[in-house]
Amino acid sequence: MAELTRAAEPFRFYARLHLTELTGLKAANLVQLVRLLKSVPGGSIYYHTHRFLQQHQYLSPEPPNDFAYWVREILGEEELGERLASIDIIQYSTIRNLRERIIETIEEYLEQRPEAKIRFAQEGGELHFKKAVSFILPTQHISHDLREFVEILKRITIDSIYFHIFEARLRLEKKTNDFSNWIQNSIGNEALALSIAHLDPYVYTMEDLRRTIIDLIEREIR
Repeated sequence: MAELTRAAEPFRFYARLHLTELTGLKAANLVQLVRLLKSVPGGSIYYHTHRFLQQHQYLSPEPPNDFAYWVREILGEEELGERLASIDIIQYSTIRNLRERIIETIEEYLEQRPEAKIRFAQEGGELHFKKAVSFILPTQHISHDLREFVEILKRITIDSIYFHIFEARLRLEKKTNDFSNWIQNSIGNEALALSIAHLDPYVYTMEDLRRTIIDLIEREIR
């Protein structure tokens, strides 16, 4: 068995637990929606764009966007709903940039369709803003090289994978996911780091994502 490069810094795996909180804020039309989108906490934007991933991590990818669903199904603005649904979340490295893109999309639509400003949801159909509150916990798992890393990756929870792939990049505003960052900067394997970084995690189930990353690493260490 070939000797592997020992990491300059070991990788500690973390897991995340999350709670969902009501903000007490709600929108009944697009004007109210835009106003609240500009002021709600980042955790609320994150919740409404990642809720499906958080709650149904074993199911099919392509999570629905709560804003797109509400606009299309409740307000009946199908064109705007499609525009919001087409926003590619993977392109945005911060919640701030994602928030701005959603707001920009709605404001552009309102300029083109000013009559949409007066279309209200029926009573009980308002969009209630919620937010995700995360608790990050260290696990006992630490790896010093790629072989240890991949063996741990096979048995850690999907909550841990979710944290290191999704939350680290978007909510914590890191330039890449934690796995790629460690592999490049502590192991020195830029090619493998980029292979993982270039995966679109939104088109995988969490278990498929785990398997794909494991396969990439195992091919490297054979």
